[in-house]
This record gives sequence, structure tokens and C-alpha cells, in this order.
Amino acid sequence: MADMISEFRFMLGFEFIQRAIFVGIMVSLCASLLGVSLVLKRYAMIGTSLSHVGFAAMTIAIAFGVSPLAISLPIVIIIAFLILRANESGKIKGDSAVALVSAASFAIGVLVTSETVGLSLHVCSAMFGSILAMTQSDVYISIGLSVVVLALFVFFYKQLFAVTYDETFARATGTKVEFFKSLLAILTAVTVVLGMRMMGALLISSLIILPPLTAMRLCKSFLWVVIVSAAVGVTSFFFGMAVSIVRDWPPGASVVAVNLAIFTIFYLIEIGRKLVRK
Repeated sequence: MADMISEFRFMLGFEFIQRAIFVGIMVSLCASLLGVSLVLKRYAMIGTSLSHVGFAAMTIAIAFGVSPLAISLPIVIIIAFLILRANESGKIKGDSAVALVSAASFAIGVLVTSETVGLSLHVCSAMFGSILAMTQSDVYISIGLSVVVLALFVFFYKQLFAVTYDETFARATGTKVEFFKSLLAILTAVTVVLGMRMMGALLISSLIILPPLTAMRLCKSFLWVVIVSAAVGVTSFFFGMAVSIVRDWPPGASVVAVNLAIFTIFYLIEIGRKLVRK
């Protein structure tokens, strides 16, 4: 254990490791905060759907030699709006819309890949993440967008809380429900695109789903779920990256494994509390 800690401290001396951890903590914080509203509104799998859209957009960008972020970000935001509208119209329910977009987008991404660049390093990075390979410009963009997401979430916390729990009551109190639902969709889309770089299209949804689900095992109020979810998300990422660096494991999978371990601990504590009350 001492050797592992020493090795991790040594690796922290490298600038690219510091960048990866700082950006990862920011994105994990955004994902865990937004995930609370998404899980409570039963939109938990929207992260998977949007990440598949991002994967398709990235494969197209790579094929044409365009910046992946410049292509994927607007496309993912547009699709997030379309999923939201489809659910509101009642023609395609939320879970069906998410499944449809997810399957179609991933299929498009695979077809574009097979017809153009093949299973290149860039495509593998889009699928499984490559946070340690982030450039300086990627870091600046990720940090800037993360700060915007966090600032908007904090500033509109009360409105997002109202929209999450009871849209009818929120409308009655004068809250612009449609605006804040659209804002939630935009913030989620931005977070998914940023998170894909560290977790990949196949694992990004875990950053959104697991921290809120973990917090809900023990916390009952919205505020405490948000606080604990944020703490779990950041802690999971940090220790996941530590394990990844020391053991040479894939970063995304390591973060998910730590998330699952914390969820299991919280779940066992929840069961223990119920048994004691009986």
C-alpha cells in the first residue's frame, strides 16, 4: 500500500496527470449534480443516449478532419431538445425516445467508422475515453464549460428543484417550466460531451446515474442528495484515477468500479438502518 501511495504521489508531479484530475473532478461534479434531477425525473438513461449521439458526431468529425468538440456539442444539444419535445408531445415516451436515439446514433457511428477511418485510436478514445491524452486547449474548454454549468446550476437551483419535483406546482408559482427543462437539457448535453473525453461513450452515463443513486440510499431531502451526490462523484473520480494510474487500468472503468463500491457500501448501510429500526 505504501508503495502504491508513493507511486501515485510521484505521478502527480506530471502536468498532464494534474490536468486530467482537475478536469475530471470538474466534469464529475457537473454530472453528479445534474444527475439528481435526471434520475428523479426518470431521465437517467438520457446520458447514454446523448453519449451515443456524441459518438456518432465524433466519428463524422474525425472522418472529415474537423474538431470533434465543435461538431458534437451543437448536435448533442439539438438531440437533447428533440428528446425533450418528443416526450412532451406524447407521441414517443421518454424511455422510448432515449432508446431510439441511442440505438440509431451508435449504429450511425459504427457505419461511419467502418466506411472511413476504421477502428482508429481516435474512435477508440471516443468509445472508451482518453482523459490522459487531453491537450491544453481541451483543458481550457472543459474547465470553462464546466464552470458555466456549475454556475447556472447554483444560480437556478430553486427553479430546477421546483421543476424536478412538481411541474404543475412550479407553473402555478410562476416558474418558466419549459425554459428550465430546456436549460437542464442543454447543461446535460454539455456535460455529456465533456465527460465523453474522460469516460467514453460507453461509460459516461455512470457519472450521471451512480452518484445520485448512491446519495438516495441514505439522504431524503433534495439538498442533501445534491451535496452527497457531488461528494460521491468527486471522490469516485479521484480514487478511480488513483487506482488507474497505479494499477495501469483504464481510467473510465476504474472510476465506475469505485462508484459501484461506494454504492454497495451505502446500500448495505441502508439495509442495516432498516434492520435496526425493525
